Amino acid sequence: MERKLSEKFFVGVVCNFVIAALIFVVVLSCGFAGKQTLATSNSEYNGTIYAGDKNSDKVSLMINVYWGDEYLEKMLDTLKKYEVKTTFFIGGSWAKDSEALLKRIFEDGHEIGSHGQTHKEHGKLSYDGNYNEIKACHDIIKLKLGLNMELFAPPGGSYNSNTTKAASDLGYKTIMWTRDTIDWRDKDTKLIYNRAVTNMAGGDLILMHPTACTAEALEDIIKYAKGHSLKITTVSDTLGLKV
Repeated sequence: MERKLSEKFFVGVVCNFVIAALIFVVVLSCGFAGKQTLATSNSEYNGTIYAGDKNSDKVSLMINVYWGDEYLEKMLDTLKKYEVKTTFFIGGSWAKDSEALLKRIFEDGHEIGSHGQTHKEHGKLSYDGNYNEIKACHDIIKLKLGLNMELFAPPGGSYNSNTTKAASDLGYKTIMWTRDTIDWRDKDTKLIYNRAVTNMAGGDLILMHPTACTAEALEDIIKYAKGHSLKITTVSDTLGLKV
């Protein structure tokens, strides 16, 4: 009898130990997952920046440009109407062929960042491939505007360690986004507006492109931000890099 009781006690202890160990592993895993999610949605992750200061009242519109000339004038007019300055990430091949629009963006007082030379998937490029793409865009903008850019937004958000290293070596910070309007795919003004403004908060970097629906939604997006005591400004300003 004593032996059976001893065996039961031993089995009970082992079972409790196993259960406790499993709980510990689950809790630890959740902790790591939480940290990873926080890192991805907060300011820096893997050498890239996803957001500015969440305690600020500043948000940025990241307007990536490789096409959409026919909608840029309207967007620029809307930004000017509301005295908003934001950031345009420019593709080098676009800048080469659209000098008048490039100069207007610059002369209107908007910040200009790099979007690479030919819209390649930077996450699949070697260090040299990344370096050459970023450098080529830099050289074109420098030639046309006399500007040394400091921010790089990889096309499609595709990057690897070669991307961030090459960007850093060229004096750039690699910028991602907090929220994506996905306006290049979904031609729906209301949907684009909702993606831009739902739970909009300080530090947000809001990705968009020069599309017909974005040009249509832009005024209401600006009104929403102003109505919620948020200031639309450049990415650098939202990140606290310069005012």
